[in-house]
Amino acid sequence: MGIAIMEKKQHSHSTFLFLLVFLSITRVQSHVSAVGDPGMKRDGLRVGFEGWNFCNEVGQEAPLMGSPRAADCFDLSDSGKLIHKVTEADNKLGVGQPFDSVGPQDINNTDIYAAKKELYLGSLCEVKDTPNPWQFWMIMLKNGNYDTKSGLCPQNGKKVPPFDSPGRFPCFGKGCMNQPILCHQQTQIKEGTMSGGFSGSYDLGFDCDDDGYDGLSYYEVIWEKKVSVGSWVFKHKLKTSKKYPWLMLYLRADATKGFSGGYHYDTRGMLKILPESPNFKVRLTLDIKLGGGAKSQFYLLDIGSCWKNNGAPCDGDVLSDVTRYSEMIINPETPAWCSPTGQRNCPPYHITAEDRKIYRNDTDNFPYSAYHYYCAPGNAKHLEHEVDTCDPYSNPQAQEIVQLLPHPIWGQYGYPTKKGDGWVGDARTWELDVGALSSRLYFYQDPGTPPAKRKWTSLDSGTEIFVSDSDEVAEWTLSDFDVIITPPTIDDEDKLQLY
Repeated sequence: MGIAIMEKKQHSHSTFLFLLVFLSITRVQSHVSAVGDPGMKRDGLRVGFEGWNFCNEVGQEAPLMGSPRAADCFDLSDSGKLIHKVTEADNKLGVGQPFDSVGPQDINNTDIYAAKKELYLGSLCEVKDTPNPWQFWMIMLKNGNYDTKSGLCPQNGKKVPPFDSPGRFPCFGKGCMNQPILCHQQTQIKEGTMSGGFSGSYDLGFDCDDDGYDGLSYYEVIWEKKVSVGSWVFKHKLKTSKKYPWLMLYLRADATKGFSGGYHYDTRGMLKILPESPNFKVRLTLDIKLGGGAKSQFYLLDIGSCWKNNGAPCDGDVLSDVTRYSEMIINPETPAWCSPTGQRNCPPYHITAEDRKIYRNDTDNFPYSAYHYYCAPGNAKHLEHEVDTCDPYSNPQAQEIVQLLPHPIWGQYGYPTKKGDGWVGDARTWELDVGALSSRLYFYQDPGTPPAKRKWTSLDSGTEIFVSDSDEVAEWTLSDFDVIITPPTIDDEDKLQLY
């Protein structure tokens, strides 16, 4: 009898220890950050810059600017001095100029040279870490002009000859897909505050020493932080012009290696762990000062990745790779193109937080106003529903896009629930259950194939402005950005199988 009691006590003690260890591990796991600089709080900043044309290539460098890749990376010494890792000579490297890791076969290829330059700058900025090293936050600037007569952009990954129809993309003529003028204000420290920035224009007559930019396109990103206090604050400005009416500016956390969302080159970035649905959350503080007008698609969050239609990971084959995007647009002037009478602009079905499917033809229950637009991959071979296919030219491979709007159904994931949430005058710190939501979104897959692992290689916030007859300006600040890996539940894998 006494032995039995002792065994029971030992068992209870073991169970208690097991639960204590389990809870401790769970608590630690719930605060694992996927980014190298959690919350942007590290004094030694790492920031990169990349410029793209309409189809996420370079095409042609701007005169005297070098390849459109740059970086501002530094550590803070014990004596309070900034130790810079990248020189201006590094930032000015352009086609034809050698550097480590660019071979003779690539040195005169404008597109590949830029990709190699990004890797080189990443090597200068790299921070050793567990489980992987990381390189930088990425400022991404993109020109929406498309010269259909240039032959620069493939169609769903397939090289196509020039064609005459301008379609819906603006272009003032030859040269409209050019890269920007880049002005760099290398980070300095003054009275305990560190600050630096990138700025410039797509208008090639722009002068970095000129204070005015009336009638010209303009972009600016300034970063500031007090030593040992708070988060870096990134201040953004984007202005369109008559010649450049469609511009995009984002701050991105990209994969530290592999293909980031929208690219088919090896990239460098901040994501030392690839967040996988449904087990991650995103935290950020966003303050929008100016919205950019009615046609600014401002993304509270844009997540991107790449997998094939059969669920396999992308391997660089642009004919079968597909970029996947999910974007929450918070401009209250953005309408829902998805509607009972516009069902081809909707995903085939919506999945509730309780894992119930609601098909888009269920006009009593489908949440039409929660979706701006859905388009399917242009290389999908088994589309069962009448849907639009995505623009075939604006990525180097086919793409699929799910665009969301504020709606009460997204409130369960921490997302905006009504128009105006998070917009001008409503600065907020958001904690978004991106993993849970992204695990339930519809993405096309070939019938009978195993579901893709939804690992996200890019997470960003920013805007694209598209206007046809006037200039528009957007201004915003972003800080405290973090991606938090959350512990998986037992049925996470089973839930993913449902979709």
